[in-house]
Amino acid sequence: MAVDYGALKKGGFMRQKQKNNFSLRLQVVGGTLTAENLKIIAEVAEKYGDGHVHLTSRQGVEIPFIKLDDIDEVKEELAKGDCHPGVCGPRVRTVTACQGSEICPSGNIDSYKIALELDKRYFARELPHKFKFGVTGCQNNCLKAEENDVGIKGAQIVNWKKEDCIMCGVCEKACREGAITIQDGNITLDEQKCNNCGRCVKSCPTDAWEGTPGFMVSFGGTFGNHISEGKSLLPVITSEEQLYRVTDAAIQFFDDYANQGERFKFTIDRVGVDKLEKVLKEAYNG
Repeated sequence: MAVDYGALKKGGFMRQKQKNNFSLRLQVVGGTLTAENLKIIAEVAEKYGDGHVHLTSRQGVEIPFIKLDDIDEVKEELAKGDCHPGVCGPRVRTVTACQGSEICPSGNIDSYKIALELDKRYFARELPHKFKFGVTGCQNNCLKAEENDVGIKGAQIVNWKKEDCIMCGVCEKACREGAITIQDGNITLDEQKCNNCGRCVKSCPTDAWEGTPGFMVSFGGTFGNHISEGKSLLPVITSEEQLYRVTDAAIQFFDDYANQGERFKFTIDRVGVDKLEKVLKEAYNG
């Protein structure tokens, strides 16, 4: 019987150079796996593969050397450990994320929580081309947010409270952008230099700096045959509701205007960044 390789690829089974062998891509949201996930993956790799797994550049796990005749059994075995195949091809891929504020001291947002919600909203949605989300917790940018079709970066909108300040100078030293200066018993914040990293908030010993967590979003990044940095077209987003209005608008724009086989970056270039910016600002403003 003819093998429907397209359907297998859609379900995460990618053809290998060895005939009737497939590398199975698993859905690993935000790079997080439980111990139970790991156990079942190891068992499947030993029983149905060649005993090894591959960790992808986007936090995924692939089990190579799955035989064509074993595909259904493999899916059943993985499901016992709450593991599920990922996707390939022209659709929304598994969302990547750093550990975020729940674990990392530098984190400004709960990256994994955002990744789970994005995955719930968009995973495997059919589109003209693949579409990638990446969520990173702060300006350290471990997830390289701007390489994604939509990248989300944790931020802090900061405010200095003079009455709580002891003029110790820690914030000035902590600021890597030179946005904070202390002179004549006063602190000045250069908002043009501030990149919303939140280091002043985290370093202040008296909580004289307060921060409101937010999201910086970039659009149209790619990293492959063509490398381009995603563009930031909006101010810092201050609520999850506002964030998802914007991501809804971005992915719908791509669905509406992209040609088949065209990445988001090239859709933006062809249709016009001004048109995308207008749509995004409408979503931003509700």
